[in-house]
Amino acid sequence: MVRFAVICASNQNRSMEAHNVLLKNGFTVSSYGTGTMVRLPGPTIDKPNIYNFGTPYNDVYIELKGKDASLYQSNGLLLMLDRNRKIKTSPERFQESRKEFDVIITCEERCFDAVCEDLIQRGESHSNPVHVINVEIKDNYEEAMVGGRMILHLAKDIEQSKDLDEEIQPILDRFQQRYPNTSILHSVSFF
Repeated sequence: MVRFAVICASNQNRSMEAHNVLLKNGFTVSSYGTGTMVRLPGPTIDKPNIYNFGTPYNDVYIELKGKDASLYQSNGLLLMLDRNRKIKTSPERFQESRKEFDVIITCEERCFDAVCEDLIQRGESHSNPVHVINVEIKDNYEEAMVGGRMILHLAKDIEQSKDLDEEIQPILDRFQQRYPNTSILHSVSFF
């Protein structure tokens, strides 16, 4: 069974939608963020809601509902946080995790870069390869839902491979043909 991780900046929207979709389809999956703090939209663009990684989704849900229930209901934050709290307790930061994975799927190029850099800095202690793949997904609720389904298709192809190291390029080529407007990146690193 392939061990997957899905990663975005704050472990709130894109990675959690993919986590949800993969989990419901029986995959072994974890999710993370790569940012320094968890950032969520606020009442204005220059006033985001900022939290530490590890702040429970339920606590954020209750706080935002108390601040302005109609705003956060209408912009989808309460719906997103409700989904998240049913999946796991709180957002996690990839750089603080010591779990190993076979495939890491990021949702943004800067997250891909952060994951690759972190894996290099860790050094390889077990010589276990990990395929790091970026599937570029815009950070909004609708695109996250589309991205979750795209990642599910990719994960199914990966799970069905007999030798991932040999088959990864044809898998990525098929994915790119299926989703020609989605840019992807791929790198191999080691745990």
